[in-house]
Amino acid sequence: MAVEGGMKCVKFLVFIFNFIFWVCGVALIAIGIYAQGALGKVLVVSSTSASSSPIAILVLGVIIFFISFFGCCGAWKESYCMVTTFAVLLSIIFLVEVAAAIAGYVFKDKVRSVLEDGLWNAMHKYGEDRLLTEAIDELQRDFTCCGANNYTDWATIEPFKTNDTVPRSCCRINTTSCNVHPSPTTIYEEGCLQSIEAWVKKNIITVAAVALGIAFFEILGIIFACCLMKGIRSGYEVM
Repeated sequence: MAVEGGMKCVKFLVFIFNFIFWVCGVALIAIGIYAQGALGKVLVVSSTSASSSPIAILVLGVIIFFISFFGCCGAWKESYCMVTTFAVLLSIIFLVEVAAAIAGYVFKDKVRSVLEDGLWNAMHKYGEDRLLTEAIDELQRDFTCCGANNYTDWATIEPFKTNDTVPRSCCRINTTSCNVHPSPTTIYEEGCLQSIEAWVKKNIITVAAVALGIAFFEILGIIFACCLMKGIRSGYEVM
């Protein structure tokens, strides 16, 4: 009876942790949507590979969402095959997350250079490419910034170089002359690169906390799934 009671407890815990995984999946989906909305224009001017990051978070959230449902069915039906599949898939996701975290840390400096190159490329195409022009304007308004490193960057870009102007999206105040002969008093002085980095640093703690929480519950889920697998394989009654 002690073993049977223990397996009932494990089965209940598998249900609890699958519910937590479901919540984690929803959280990742929400983070992916938020990142896509908040950094949409940043991703447009950076690179095609960078723009896939929020989508990857969304996909991971959807996968975890469905795996949690799969794990619940396996525990409810006491299916050794389904519970094993659940444990294997969860282990794979955990390893992928660890690999992604390591890659993010190793290539963090490269991400900055890619973003800077993307900003300069978009600035040089300002007025020529409608999508990039809209992206730069919205980026400068949303992050209250001007240029890549600072507002003087626009002095190297035609036709702003000739006219001694900057895009109107750099303006602090809505006047007709704020972008002519720009100065820190009339336009945003800080560059977009610094503003984006500040935004990322401000929100990275929340993202890291969510990621660590998900990883912790994934490990516990794998352990309890393995215990349930052992109980089912041994032929104990867990109902």
